[in-house]
Amino acid sequence: MVMKEADVRKSRPEEGAEAWRGFRRGAWQRGIDVNSFIESNISPYTGDESFLAGPTEATAELWEQVKELMKEERAKGGVLDIDVATVSTITSHAPGYIDRAKEKIVGLQTDRPLRRSVQPFGGIRMAADACEAYGYKLPDEMMRLFTEIRKTHNQGVFDAYTTEMRTARKAGIITGLPDAYGRGRIIGDYRRAALYGVDRLIEEKKKDLLQLETDAMTEEIIRAREELSEQIRSLGELKRMAASYGYDLSQPARNAREAVQWLYFAYLAAIKEQNGAAMSLGRVSSFLDIYIERDLAEGTLSEAEAQELIDQFVMKSRLVKFLRTPDYNELFSGDPTWVTESVGGMGLDGRTRVTRSSYRFLHTLYNLGPAPEPNLTVLWSRQLPAAFKNYCARVSIETSSIQYENDDLMRPYYGDDYGIACCVSAMRIGKQMQFFGARANLAKALLYAINGGVDEKLGIQVGPALAPVTSEVLDYAEVKAKYDRMLDWLARLYMNTLNVIHYMHDKYCYERIEMALHDREIVRTMACGIAGLSVVADSLSAIRYAKVRPIRSDKGIAVDFEIEGDYPQYGNNDDRVDRIAVELAESFMNRLRKHKAYRGAIPTMSVLTITSNVVYGKKTGSTPDGRRAGEPFAPGANPIHGRDKKGALASLASVAKIPYEQSLDGISNTFSIVPKALGKEAEARIHNLVSLLDGYAASGGHHLNVNVFEREQLLDAMEHPENYPQLTIRVSGYAVNFIKLTREQQLDVINRTFHGSI
Repeated sequence: MVMKEADVRKSRPEEGAEAWRGFRRGAWQRGIDVNSFIESNISPYTGDESFLAGPTEATAELWEQVKELMKEERAKGGVLDIDVATVSTITSHAPGYIDRAKEKIVGLQTDRPLRRSVQPFGGIRMAADACEAYGYKLPDEMMRLFTEIRKTHNQGVFDAYTTEMRTARKAGIITGLPDAYGRGRIIGDYRRAALYGVDRLIEEKKKDLLQLETDAMTEEIIRAREELSEQIRSLGELKRMAASYGYDLSQPARNAREAVQWLYFAYLAAIKEQNGAAMSLGRVSSFLDIYIERDLAEGTLSEAEAQELIDQFVMKSRLVKFLRTPDYNELFSGDPTWVTESVGGMGLDGRTRVTRSSYRFLHTLYNLGPAPEPNLTVLWSRQLPAAFKNYCARVSIETSSIQYENDDLMRPYYGDDYGIACCVSAMRIGKQMQFFGARANLAKALLYAINGGVDEKLGIQVGPALAPVTSEVLDYAEVKAKYDRMLDWLARLYMNTLNVIHYMHDKYCYERIEMALHDREIVRTMACGIAGLSVVADSLSAIRYAKVRPIRSDKGIAVDFEIEGDYPQYGNNDDRVDRIAVELAESFMNRLRKHKAYRGAIPTMSVLTITSNVVYGKKTGSTPDGRRAGEPFAPGANPIHGRDKKGALASLASVAKIPYEQSLDGISNTFSIVPKALGKEAEARIHNLVSLLDGYAASGGHHLNVNVFEREQLLDAMEHPENYPQLTIRVSGYAVNFIKLTREQQLDVINRTFHGSI
């Protein structure tokens, strides 16, 4: 039976009387439905940025303190302090502050800013190694507890791994696997804490639990009941953590300040409990705007105070830090946390989801200066208000701190209340989660096809023992046939490996609070990824259109290649090679679909490498395209550095051909252009960047990182890092502080194509 609005008011008078005053009623009151609340109450904004306010005195002083702490952190080698005595949980640490008197939004992961916590449930060895790398040591008792008594996710994974899986992991044919840390890429609907209060969320979870009192206690029902019980327990811990700061989260937020604080506490609980590869924030700006607009209308909040709330909320997200090993940081450069916030987009009702708070979030890049976190992601549509498009372009040109994803492409799949997890992966918030799974190295697989499954680096049999290619000149048909068989093997092994990882993660490192902020019934995806797309496309193109002669070692392994003649290269809008890239993406995705995924997950695929393109290149020998052994791959779906020679538009056109429907986990494209290429004057540059983004979206391009700077600036930052403490660059689905990259990674960025013309 559908309840009438009058019945809703009678059933929950305590909520409607105060916290929900002035809000338009709707389905969001009858059940947990944040999107219904937004649809009913959003105030779309089509104006410009002229209303924005600068930082308050308190915010400016707090940020100066934070910058000093970050300077100390860099001076100590990247980690300021570690609390080795405490296992991090939602309630493990006493309240922490930067400067309590000045903070409008409070809460830290530990009891002091930039002090990192120990999160051993993913793997005790990784936690211990991370501590030792920075001069700390875990207590013997903690090591014993998580080695002999409390099993970890990592131990479970390696207990179940097959010999084949271990060998593939060692060789780097499958790499970056989340088998020693929290998997991440799950977006809790942190907005629910603010809109409903925690008591209502607990009440709804208890109803879910009651519905699972069935006659047949199957494995699925037993697991669901245990998980729900853990979720309810975590919500109680969230209340206790907030109470330690003096806040009662049992009831809904009554004003904008409480809405920001409640939402942040829910997110804080998640990052205190999980060391995930990507702890994304979701899509909060337009939700929070509803509270801000109400307070502004009531006269209880000024624009300066509204900006202060957003500035301090963003400041807290910039303080998010995890304890990770140097090996992890080599894969995921720059100490990122991927606190991804998705801004803008359009509603299914035709109204924009841009609000004044969309501007306020972007404005933090001026009030606090550029920074990688939060990973600000604009959901770009050609229908976005023109003034907002122009502002985004200006911020990109001046800070290089925004990435763009094609809302027109994603909205038909995910509706209008989705967010981006990690870098480029879309999911419906609170209704979908992802089993994250790193990448399969397609370039190394091509070498396996040529060398009969023998690893060119290790000299051991890793792939299936096929007959190697022995001809003097590589024959396209022969290589392609063997490559197809090798990819069949790789897709099967990859999916099976991910199934092991996620079974064990659910068992030993379950994301209680994040899943407590989801519906009971959700869609799960198995997020697979590929690395080396452009390397393989160019390699197969070279074999097909030029003459490629392998140079073999005394053991008969092809360790280098000679190329005679020219061949079409990916990144120049040449269909001869671009079709090869498209077919690679389509065929590998189809191979993944053939295999059963854990918990009925739907296989998806990304063309994404983060900055791991450097590490993947190190693990891969010379390839038939002319790339030398150890040289980096191109990041994501990008063309190889320097090969896209026909200008920016041709490069973008090649990447836009990769079909999104076959790569629903995302297609990363990092784009760098020198300022003068966009125009001589500021207004011309803004206009041209907007036109470029509109054109890329119209052609089906999914994602675009935008960097606007001169190569000389980066070279100077390498030599004088002290002058560039906040220099932010987009790398591959996220941003980093340039000076936090290793020199090798900095050189990789500098060697990428800087387009000098459109």
